[in-house]
Amino acid sequence: MRTIVNSIRLALMAAFVFGIGAGHVAAQSAPAAVPATPTNVEAFLGEWTVSANGNYGPATFDVTLKVVDGKVVGEVASSAMGKSAVTDLSKAGPSLVLRYAFDYQGTAVGAVITLTPGNDKVDAYLDFADGAAQMAGTATKKTAGASSAAPDIRPAR
Repeated sequence: MRTIVNSIRLALMAAFVFGIGAGHVAAQSAPAAVPATPTNVEAFLGEWTVSANGNYGPATFDVTLKVVDGKVVGEVASSAMGKSAVTDLSKAGPSLVLRYAFDYQGTAVGAVITLTPGNDKVDAYLDFADGAAQMAGTATKKTAGASSAAPDIRPAR
């Protein structure tokens, strides 16, 4: 009997310690988002092809990011969803976060594309309708003479 009580105590203590520890680490690991500016997203400016797979199979999106009147603007297009203006652009650590909505049978569906530079590629994560569908893949820069490698996001010295 004493062994069972000790086992339960140990399990509860471990759950408490690891539960708080995991929440503490998660809270620290998410970088704060800041508004996108021509300077902090310079490496992302241009035309991109995002190829991803998810709950509903593969899909390809064209993403265009440019500076107009000193502001970063964007557009997302696909053959299935047409063109949509990006309504919110922000940086979260090294990642660029694009928020937009597209029309699906008369209903606006919110979407988020997150582009994150890696060692030799740019990872793409897409979220539709607050998690109803997700996709993951890569983004490749299309602009002439540009490399498809991850953009150099190091600060200028």
